[in-house]
Amino acid sequence: MAARGRCPGCGSAALVEDAHYAQQQLVCAACGCVLAEGLLTTTYAEEEHLREVAYSQSTGQKEQLSRCLQRGIRRVQDLCKVLQLPRVFEETAVSYFQRALQHPSFHLVSLEKKELLGGCCVFVTCRQHNWPVTMGTICSLLYAKQELFASVYLSLQKELELSVPALSLADLVKTHLNSFRLFQQTADVPARFVEDKEKMVARTMQIVELASETWLVTGRHPVPIVTAAAFLSWQSLQPAARLTCTLARFCKLAGVDLPPPAHLRLKELLEILLRMASQLAWLRVFNVDKKTVVKYIGDLLQHRIFLLKNAFCLEDGEEQRAAAPGEGPPGKGSPSSPPAAGGAAQEEGCPSEGKRQREDGPRPLLPPCLINPRKRLRTAAPSPSASAITGDEPISDSEIEQYLRGPEEIRAFRKAKAWP
Repeated sequence: MAARGRCPGCGSAALVEDAHYAQQQLVCAACGCVLAEGLLTTTYAEEEHLREVAYSQSTGQKEQLSRCLQRGIRRVQDLCKVLQLPRVFEETAVSYFQRALQHPSFHLVSLEKKELLGGCCVFVTCRQHNWPVTMGTICSLLYAKQELFASVYLSLQKELELSVPALSLADLVKTHLNSFRLFQQTADVPARFVEDKEKMVARTMQIVELASETWLVTGRHPVPIVTAAAFLSWQSLQPAARLTCTLARFCKLAGVDLPPPAHLRLKELLEILLRMASQLAWLRVFNVDKKTVVKYIGDLLQHRIFLLKNAFCLEDGEEQRAAAPGEGPPGKGSPSSPPAAGGAAQEEGCPSEGKRQREDGPRPLLPPCLINPRKRLRTAAPSPSASAITGDEPISDSEIEQYLRGPEEIRAFRKAKAWP
């Protein structure tokens, strides 16, 4: 059935009324454009009162997004643009954000957490695509606290059951050093403190690998370790002009925060380097300490495997004591027997010399928490039922003799004790 008028799209006058699921629509037969939609009753009450409702209203096709969802999507898109992420990253992060807002666990959270939810979706997307970005970078862009951001991130990962791979140390080193301001001369960075970025990243990665091989990374936060390793690599590249610079000043020049545990990680790294330096023959003539060992970091890293093998050992304490000088069994021709007498004589004449030899010897390569334990294990308190006195406890002979006074009682007790 034709109708009057023309199609606004193609200008054709072939307009027909078509029934689509019992709904009358005005359609252009030439291009298929829908010019007008009919009305459809949806409930018995509306049909009873002959009230008609538009098809779009009955199906909710034109329902608009909530303001919270719109703001969140814009925040995710803006964050992806600032980080210069690919288009596929942005689409994935937006889909994660939409799924999160539909999840019941995020319906009643605070507005602050909802704003951080978009950043968490971007962070998850970057990790899944092996894009090196740290949580601190996202928090700095959102002006958020890392503790709160971490809690929202863990909730998102748990509720949506997302698989997020961990960031490798190599990627973390590159990402963390990208924020340093030591690679070009400015008013705050003198010329002698400017360093080549590629050289510093390469040496920092070598020191971090050394820390990983010596149990300094396991169970620790990686940022303090990377900060301490970057400081040592920066000093070792030009030690003459940088030995007097402290770790706090280095972080200030680089424009990064100084994590409190970085001083402890720096001390542990220096101890490892000193023990490795004691195995280099050409360094034994120098008085190498924690300040001067930085000059030889390049040589120590070049022969890292050999020096670690000689400076540390994997035997347990019993085997070490058996192989230690002066502790071998007498009369046996073991290799440790000849220096045993000399070692004992040195210990008798100069105790500090013997102690120094034992300290310079190879020690087990163990985690720092086992070498210098901070907390002692507390024994469990006995339960009230176990500590209660029942009267059935055994009594020793010495305790019985304390209650015997006269010789007659003693003879009677001995006689009773000898009775079969």
